[in-house]
Amino acid sequence: MLNWSVYIIQCDDGSLYTGISTDVERRFQQHSAGRGAKYFRARRPLKVIYAEVGHTRASASQRESAIKKLSRVQKAELIDRENCEKDLVV
Repeated sequence: MLNWSVYIIQCDDGSLYTGISTDVERRFQQHSAGRGAKYFRARRPLKVIYAEVGHTRASASQRESAIKKLSRVQKAELIDRENCEKDLVV
């Protein structure tokens, strides 16, 4: 089933967190409440800045791994490209 998403969250310290979920908004709320990933014990999530939808559990995990291997510059390019594509949709 293609109901998994890959997402990137911007944190208050400027770092980027990449994860997967079937409900990105719910997962963001969990992160904001301090539940879930240990990553957010030391920093506060600000907003979801990138999301890819339409993955299986396996493809979402593979994509998450690939994104985590990107440099910060490459992640910024990915996010910018996604935002530009959204701006083009009328």
